[in-house]
Amino acid sequence: MTLEAIRYRPGRLQILNQLKLPHQEEYDEVHGSTDGWHAIKDMRTRGAPAIAIVAALSLAVELLNIKTSDQAEDVAAFITEKLDYLVTSRPTAVNLADAAKKLREVVGSAAKAEGSDGAAVVRAYCEAAAQMLISDVADNQGIGKYGAEWISKQAGGGQVSVLTHCNTGSLATAGYGTALGVIRSLHANGSLKRAFCTETRPYNQGSRLTAFELVHDKIPATLITDSMASALLRLKGPSERIAAIVVGADRVAANGDTANKIGTYQLAIVAKHHGVKFLVAAPRTTIDLETKSGADITIEERPGKELTFIKGPRFDGVDLDLSQVETVSIAAEGIDVWNPAFDVTPAELIDGIITEIGVVEKGADGRFDLTFAMEAHNESIKPTTIGGL
Repeated sequence: MTLEAIRYRPGRLQILNQLKLPHQEEYDEVHGSTDGWHAIKDMRTRGAPAIAIVAALSLAVELLNIKTSDQAEDVAAFITEKLDYLVTSRPTAVNLADAAKKLREVVGSAAKAEGSDGAAVVRAYCEAAAQMLISDVADNQGIGKYGAEWISKQAGGGQVSVLTHCNTGSLATAGYGTALGVIRSLHANGSLKRAFCTETRPYNQGSRLTAFELVHDKIPATLITDSMASALLRLKGPSERIAAIVVGADRVAANGDTANKIGTYQLAIVAKHHGVKFLVAAPRTTIDLETKSGADITIEERPGKELTFIKGPRFDGVDLDLSQVETVSIAAEGIDVWNPAFDVTPAELIDGIITEIGVVEKGADGRFDLTFAMEAHNESIKPTTIGGL
């Protein structure tokens, strides 16, 4: 049974509350843009692709359940204002801003159409938002396919193992996943020996969410702490045939610098030292050509209590009591905390960027040409390898 993080039908949206995972599967109703904003900000839904889709659909639900103006221009202005508000929920994830930009364009065109009224604008918006849900799954399957093929080719065939970070699967997208989609594809074609996932402190998306998905799909997998990655590659890399570290992305700058969950940068350094391929898996909507380099990416900082407290069900020594969820202090009271949600991995540490149309490699000059990927997108070209060849 496929995991569903997002359940949508016209007029109704439910999201799987990821703060309750892996112990409880509970869906929250999202009645409008305000609910969507808080679901994203509170991290009940997370992952760059999923954030964009939930934001877009939350406004679609609101539009279908309220009385809007008959005037096309008034409805377009209302939607634009709500989209601007939703973008403020997680500023680092470019998918959200990109989705909002595209939806504004849809709304603007609908409002200017001859004979258009408020209902026509609402209809255009809701159809475009719903299509994003469908398109994301197809994009993720493409990412999985091309990433798996690239890794297998680089490894010379046979079964390989892969290390991943944070959660980039069905819970972070509309379905299948980006980096975890690559792992799913390797497993589906018999090429995966084992998946390794980091716990991903401080929010533990790896131990709570990625491990949950891997167990759900019966994929052979092992959980490690973030600080074990170097030892893993040194002590188990050869025997487990660890061929790649594959991560997702919240924003890829024009030069290939990539913002992703905190801890990604150190994994790239570790990969380079041990001669392991380091790959970023992301749809082209994550590529931001207007951001020239990682230095221009705004890094969200989150509350210090995420480091100093941890929440989970009570364990009595034998069983988990899911009815008793407790918050426990795990740090000295009064300690200062620095809690950036993301870090930026320099392009020079990245071997390839896996997109839904193929793997972008560096050219002869050692640089990524991501404009090539975006031009391919505009022309509907589907190469398996972009650049570098």
